[in-house]
Amino acid sequence: MNYHKLFEPYELSGNQLANRFLMAPMTRSRASQPGDIPNALMAEYYAQRSTAGIIITEATQVSLQGKGYANTPGIYSKQQIEGWKLITNAVHQNGSKIFLQLWHVGRVSSSKVNGLQPIAPSALIAQNTSVYVFDGAVNGDATFVPVEEPRAMDKADIDTVIQEFVQGAKNAIEAGFDGVEIHGANGYLIDQFLRSNSNKRTDEYGGTQENRIRLLIEISKEVANAIGKEKTGIRLSPFISFKDMNDPEILQTIMIAAAELNKLDVAYIHLCEADWDDAPQIPLDFRIELRDTFKKTIIATGNKTPEEAEKLLEENLVDLVGFGRKFLTNPDYPAKVKENFRLNEISDTHTLFGGGTARGYTDYPFMR
Repeated sequence: MNYHKLFEPYELSGNQLANRFLMAPMTRSRASQPGDIPNALMAEYYAQRSTAGIIITEATQVSLQGKGYANTPGIYSKQQIEGWKLITNAVHQNGSKIFLQLWHVGRVSSSKVNGLQPIAPSALIAQNTSVYVFDGAVNGDATFVPVEEPRAMDKADIDTVIQEFVQGAKNAIEAGFDGVEIHGANGYLIDQFLRSNSNKRTDEYGGTQENRIRLLIEISKEVANAIGKEKTGIRLSPFISFKDMNDPEILQTIMIAAAELNKLDVAYIHLCEADWDDAPQIPLDFRIELRDTFKKTIIATGNKTPEEAEKLLEENLVDLVGFGRKFLTNPDYPAKVKENFRLNEISDTHTLFGGGTARGYTDYPFMR
């Protein structure tokens, strides 16, 4: 099949992309310790995959409080900024673009990870949800621990989080990133505010849908003011309900948020779509309504085949398509798609999270 649209150049708010392939964010837990510092091995990993038109980094915590998993990188210390410069320089030398994903996990955490009680919109524990540490791990494997009950955030906490996202965005630009992606998906802090089942507040950040999107919009506005709206993207997950996030109002809430994000004229909305085998399909009417509501770039990620990606692009329902696991195991994924070349599979699931070596990280073979 000739994937004409996938290999077409694209302009993302002034960023010239070589193609429509986006390398999606994937947590790999390789940051150097202590300090959650990006390193040379991570730079090699991202550089290998810079045949993507644009890369969105793994989720990166904006503060120690925002950390939920061991060995994930941060963007709040000078050492972390310097570490990330290794990655941005390597990717730019290969001609690609790279955005940093800004992350606060909210209630999806444990004091075993960061020494702190989690915080959230409401003091509601996420049922059947775990995070991981490496203390006492066997063969380097992660050890999963249940999340702990969070403390309900007060207004001072909210103001602090907003400023942490703003400072994280400024730090990302200092580190050489082309922009940032605000992580408002997958059951983490901003998503917890969006959903009626995790947000039981009665102040201006809870109750109505307009109030529940307030934190997302305030963070987006302040980040855009700090680094530029053309460098600010948002990730949302309207059809994902894991981490105890099943909210019957979420689709309407997301659309209200999309209208407000359109007013802010941010660079893009990135849809994180369910990617397991029997996952619900995104309804066509949702895609059409989102396109009508939000006028800038729309990205879809969720285990798409190249055929599915090409169809979405041809129908003008999205502008870029994210690929995660395909890039994880195939650093030259676009070239393999073009030549219909056999794809590498995951060699060892034990290497997905953690490990300080190249095994299962930078040793996947190229086509040639």
